[in-house]
Amino acid sequence: MGIRSLLSCLSRPGPLAVAFAGFVGGALHAGIVGTHPAPRAVPDEIYLQEIGRKIAHADPLTSVAVHQGSVFVGTSKGLLRLDGRKLVPDPALTGAVQRLVVTPGSLWAIGSPGLHRLVDGGWKTVSTAAVTDVCQAREGVVVAAGNQLWRVSALGLELLSTNRARFPITRVVSHQETLFIHGRGRLAPYAAGVFGGVDAYTWPSDQAWDWGNLPSSNTRDLLSQGPALYLATDRGLGVLRGMSMQSVRGEQGLPFEDTLCLATGFTNDLWVGTTRGAIRSVNGRFDYFAGQRWIPGERVHAIAVDERTVYLATDAGLGIIRYEPYTLAKKAAYYDRHLEEWGQKRLGFVHKLEWDAKLREYVREVSDNDGGYSGNYLAAQVYRYGVTRDPAARREATNTVHAIRWLEAMTGIPGFPARSVWAKGERGHQAGHGSGNYAAEWHDTADGKFEWKGDTSSDELCSHFYALSLFLDLAAEGDEIAQTKTHIARVADHLIRNRWKLIDRDGKPTRWGRWDPDYFLTDEGKYDRGLQAVELLSFVKTAEVLTGEPRFAAAYGELVALGYPGYTLRARNTFPPESILHFLDELAFWSHWNLLRLEQDPELRALYRRGYERSYEAVRAEQNPWFNYLYGALTGNDAEPVRSVEHLRGWPLDLRVWSYQNSHRADLRTPPGYAALKGGTRTFPPRETEPLRWDRWLMQADGGAGGNDVVEPGAWLLAYWMGRYHGFIAAPTTTDPSLLTVDQTYDRELGARPYEGPPRPAVN
Repeated sequence: MGIRSLLSCLSRPGPLAVAFAGFVGGALHAGIVGTHPAPRAVPDEIYLQEIGRKIAHADPLTSVAVHQGSVFVGTSKGLLRLDGRKLVPDPALTGAVQRLVVTPGSLWAIGSPGLHRLVDGGWKTVSTAAVTDVCQAREGVVVAAGNQLWRVSALGLELLSTNRARFPITRVVSHQETLFIHGRGRLAPYAAGVFGGVDAYTWPSDQAWDWGNLPSSNTRDLLSQGPALYLATDRGLGVLRGMSMQSVRGEQGLPFEDTLCLATGFTNDLWVGTTRGAIRSVNGRFDYFAGQRWIPGERVHAIAVDERTVYLATDAGLGIIRYEPYTLAKKAAYYDRHLEEWGQKRLGFVHKLEWDAKLREYVREVSDNDGGYSGNYLAAQVYRYGVTRDPAARREATNTVHAIRWLEAMTGIPGFPARSVWAKGERGHQAGHGSGNYAAEWHDTADGKFEWKGDTSSDELCSHFYALSLFLDLAAEGDEIAQTKTHIARVADHLIRNRWKLIDRDGKPTRWGRWDPDYFLTDEGKYDRGLQAVELLSFVKTAEVLTGEPRFAAAYGELVALGYPGYTLRARNTFPPESILHFLDELAFWSHWNLLRLEQDPELRALYRRGYERSYEAVRAEQNPWFNYLYGALTGNDAEPVRSVEHLRGWPLDLRVWSYQNSHRADLRTPPGYAALKGGTRTFPPRETEPLRWDRWLMQADGGAGGNDVVEPGAWLLAYWMGRYHGFIAAPTTTDPSLLTVDQTYDRELGARPYEGPPRPAVN
């Protein structure tokens, strides 16, 4: 699929006991061929899930503070209060508010004219002087104005010292029992009425450190936190500990260096406002909150924290990030409910939503590949049933199986499944193109109620063989076993009968449905044949093991004689870099799952394993949890489960695909020990990019859809439940129902309207 890749590029913890399948009673059951150490399971511990909200405002916000449960926001036109989901003016202060400061029991507003204090619900002017900062210290409430410090008294302000600093004071903080003052590029202690220190040679100096240098003389803010005094600069953070100054920049993991403001979080974490978003530093990790998902404007002028909620004052409004205790099990419950409440399920399939500008609402996209994407949801529910034995999970899985069987039945071509199905007149977006921007092929069903999408590709087959085999292995019962086996056999028979091609209703091969030797002799086929060989070998081997029919064993032997196993060594093309597309990786990994589980011949298996190891190494840097869990389950090798869990935790609850940018960041470095072949430098957690299917590139720095798409969470659910089933994720460490279930999703009123078309017909 190399030419396909190029065309599409232009258009669109630890090891475990590996179970290799054997044929038992019509399903794939675990039969141990080789044993491996049990996996190192990552506990599903309680973590804090970010939940974002934005409130736009016409004027830039200069400051923000939380006092006695109320949120106050400053602007150049006066003071605002947060009232529910809107900012309303506070008529008591109509002059410019440049800074808001909270001291024990008090809220202070600095602006024009002067310094104001909130007293008994009303504002009182303390001074009309040009104040720049306020802090609580052992000297009392200390105020900075000009080059001097003042103390707040009952009569107003009184001088703390008649001495003057040698620079205008912009910030004053109490740190380690000492007052420190800050001005642009300057930092000095204040002690016994004197500004500045005395160095070893008794020369007076305002410098507060003996070793190291500021990252820049353009300093903006000052914050005391524990043993460290932080300075925000345009080239990262300065950190003073004792009398040693160090820098925190991109090399140390800081995502963006042009910092503006600082705040202490709710768990001694550090919040940093920048000219391109906000940063949270916690336990040595930096989380970056930028783009449309988290903030209404890029420049973060001030930050306030109240309990587990963070308020970000930006140039275009207020960003609010609330942290709620969650487990991965609770997130799984949330996403299951999201599919229902946002209208992402229809006729047994799952769907992405798209914004309809005319209707002014989200509608379902009936896409180029609903049958393939729904396979992820089917596999997720199968694994969920394997873990929980919840009858609801089996009902969901069975419903999707019947939908997939319907895709094949509706075409009238034995073994040829449709890509998608559209109910005539339904509310939604019907795909107007095919794969690689080829024209869409829609055909009426026999009853005239639906249209089915033709020109089917390998995508559907890879997804169906993967998910249906899992269904047979873990969830199928009664007649479902024979029905599913028959479906798989019909598709494999179609390929054998048509000499390794998908033949559409026009009697011709589909654009991306060729696995035949003649195709492999073409330039395109030579490029594609590594992945194509993995796919076809997997299809036929699966049919052989499931049915035990000699014709499938003979067909598989024919492929071996034609040299198909040798092609699998190059299942992933790595040059040129722009030809590396991750939906092809998804096809390969779907197919490797059955091929490596079912192949018994040690020589062939060793060959397939070499190709799989090569493919996995090419994507390992991305920390894709589904790729990792597949690899660990198939090989018994370490699958980096900790990073996989971090990725799953990093998914936002808001599944809208907001636009984002990361290419400007200062921390774009490939971690040691990983290879980034496509041109990216590092993987990004979904909180900093977007929720996605496993056919997307996790190292993509810039992208998104402006909130116009809502991705379905089937991929996340598959990775989570697969991780649980194979022992990479342990059961939750809590039994508290509030940490395992959800009552409703957020903004569910925005979801698509319920499907109102004809019901899905029964399939024999």
